[in-house]
Amino acid sequence: MSRRTPAQREAARTFDALPPAKGGRAPFAASWWGRAWLRSLEESSLDSGRLSRGRTYARGGAVGPVTVAPGSAAAPVQGSRRTPYRSTVQVEQLTDRQWDRLLDMIAERAANIAALLDGEMPAGLADDAEAAGVPLLPGPRDLDPECSCPDWGYPCKHAAALCYQVARLLDRDPFVLLLLRGRGERELMDELGRRNTARASAEAAVSAATAGADPDGSPARTGDLAGPAFAARADLPSLPAPPPLPDRAGRGPALVDSAVPAPGVDPAALELLAADAATRAHHLLAGALGARHADTVPPVPLTDWQDAVRFAAAHPTLEVFARIASNCGRTPRDLAAATRAWRHGGAASLDVLESPWTPPASRLERDREALRADWADGRPPRLRSWRNRWTVEGRDAQLRLGRDGLWYPYTKDQGTWWPAGPPDADPAVVLTALLTT
Repeated sequence: MSRRTPAQREAARTFDALPPAKGGRAPFAASWWGRAWLRSLEESSLDSGRLSRGRTYARGGAVGPVTVAPGSAAAPVQGSRRTPYRSTVQVEQLTDRQWDRLLDMIAERAANIAALLDGEMPAGLADDAEAAGVPLLPGPRDLDPECSCPDWGYPCKHAAALCYQVARLLDRDPFVLLLLRGRGERELMDELGRRNTARASAEAAVSAATAGADPDGSPARTGDLAGPAFAARADLPSLPAPPPLPDRAGRGPALVDSAVPAPGVDPAALELLAADAATRAHHLLAGALGARHADTVPPVPLTDWQDAVRFAAAHPTLEVFARIASNCGRTPRDLAAATRAWRHGGAASLDVLESPWTPPASRLERDREALRADWADGRPPRLRSWRNRWTVEGRDAQLRLGRDGLWYPYTKDQGTWWPAGPPDADPAVVLTALLTT
């Protein structure tokens, strides 16, 4: 390991040991960047059994205080002997050139800095960085775990426990990931402040030149009506506050009794469509007024069938079901199953209902190992596997893995599989809830 500079030593942070997990089956990472860290660990592991034991160690409180420094994280991990082992995980640091690109990307939008300070990692930032050749998130083989124990596993259970504990720290503070990549929070914020100041000065100079004024603030040319306004940008009034969010969506127009409709026009259907549009507009406005709206990704447009299912889920009446099913060429039973899936997870859940797929064998094997490790007696029910579906032998119960990485519960009724509840990343959580209801 290379010797660290004084700035790097100052950036190192030590986090107190986390308490044992109470539930025993909760996922180690809820944030998408924490899950990316775990994917890197699990996809590079050569032994899923050691990962399972590492999870058990981490949940049991075997990992001591974690010290995170540029390029590494380290902690004592209590094993079978009296003296804890010393486990570390090393991460490749970004080069100065890569940091220069990344800092420019962060400084381009004030919302990026606000999100980081609020404990969030903007998804768009990670995608832009990846496209620019800056590996912000670790990929397969990017983590290098080591341990003082005699186990030659890659990783051993002690180093795996450390990696799972680091995922919990990443969930709480995205600056931990940036520190692992080479720079601490104070250094980053100072540098971002300098870049923002330089950017603002450059923009002011460009605006003054565009307005016909000199960069030093001298008046614009006589007769240039836009010039004075641009030259005096600091004196412009602030923007008005955004409109308040109404308590509820509007009711829409009343059309049924207003006039005689033209042939082929159904006033009741138009009223319902208008009410649905008002509800969706209210939802979009609530999102736009939210504190994190600037970092949200626009939703993927729905297909005609997805929008029909969404509409039916929002307006569950027999008349709506019958009309949508007829227009879409589906049976009311098909539409009922689709709307139930939609309520549990939107378009991703609908895809799980209708589109079987074949996940990587390594993913299924890891989840089987996790299921065995997390089950109360280590012997979960026997499962019959087909593509992305696990069916419990002797029970009308099934788990389906979605392309979003979540497991969805299903139950069979009169020969049809029905969505039975919300999904979870941990198959043990979903299966336990499914078999106890």
